[in-house]
Amino acid sequence: MPTPDRTSLEAIVQAGRDILESAGIAGLTMQAVADRVGVRAPSLYKRVRNRDDLVRLITEATVRDLGERLATIGAGTDPRRDLAELARAFRAFAHARPMGYQLIFAPRPDLGGPSTEALTRAIEPVMQVAVNLAGEHHALEAARTLTAWANGFISMELAGAFKLGGDIDQAYEFGIVRLTDALDGRPPN
Repeated sequence: MPTPDRTSLEAIVQAGRDILESAGIAGLTMQAVADRVGVRAPSLYKRVRNRDDLVRLITEATVRDLGERLATIGAGTDPRRDLAELARAFRAFAHARPMGYQLIFAPRPDLGGPSTEALTRAIEPVMQVAVNLAGEHHALEAARTLTAWANGFISMELAGAFKLGGDIDQAYEFGIVRLTDALDGRPPN
């Protein structure tokens, strides 16, 4: 097995993120991570204080990942289109990393949640679109409304709560259009 010096914190966190997605929070053990990176479990403690610290690091990495994905959506000249693209990217992220998504938006009290600083950086693109769509005065409220709606929809979707049939993708798009209409505080052209 490689020595601990050859195992980076980044590799440990990535292994933890992958294990979280495949085995859930219960399967995220120091032993499982050690096996994945090819060291003995006690060697991990040279990089990570304990499992809680590992979960915190995984949560922070997941928040950064979300922020990086949202940042790829540039604030263009059409804030309505930008809002739709952000909402779609948010949902795509949740589907790609559902367990990590839950660490961000449904943190367990025993595990803590992401730092305010990390969340603030991650949602900068949402805030910019909110400013462009709803105006500076209502930007925070608009960003919170968008995030709450998207999170509620996605959380229900991931939990399998939509049992009445119909096209879930179509329902999400319907919500994007209606929410955009409601948040658009710009004067009509």
